[in-house]
Amino acid sequence: MSLQTAQALAQASSLAVFATMAIWYVAPWLNRRGRAAALAPLLWVHVFRYVALQTVSAQHAGFPISDGGRDEIISGDVAGAILAALAIVALRWRARWSIPLVWLLVAETAFDTVTNVMGGIRERLFGAVSGVTWFILSFYVPVIIVTLGLLVWQLYTRRGEGVFNP
Repeated sequence: MSLQTAQALAQASSLAVFATMAIWYVAPWLNRRGRAAALAPLLWVHVFRYVALQTVSAQHAGFPISDGGRDEIISGDVAGAILAALAIVALRWRARWSIPLVWLLVAETAFDTVTNVMGGIRERLFGAVSGVTWFILSFYVPVIIVTLGLLVWQLYTRRGEGVFNP
């Protein structure tokens, strides 16, 4: 089995497992919480996107990514981490702009995901990852995608609900 096939299988399997967990356990749990209390744990998952800084180490260890590709990944993920942290603070402060900030994170994450996939294709990086980078792509990225879906679901289905209802 090639590294590319193993990576694709790991990512698809993780995505399926995390989606199943989200449907069976996380979604019912979120529905029992107020809007802000439901959004916060989903946002916390995104706060750790600064793990993309590991790309610098991976590049030095032989990961064949260009400096531009590396910087694109890092800037998108660090921006997402900052937006997620700001959104959590805004929700805690009961700021009126907290929900638009969560929507901004959703848009940024969707754009970042598409950009990273296109960059990976352009630079022929699929199957070139190993070590920590492989782990991040196989486990953390699918969690990001699933929580992104949960964020959109919460934002859309509860759009008429006040942010701070119990």
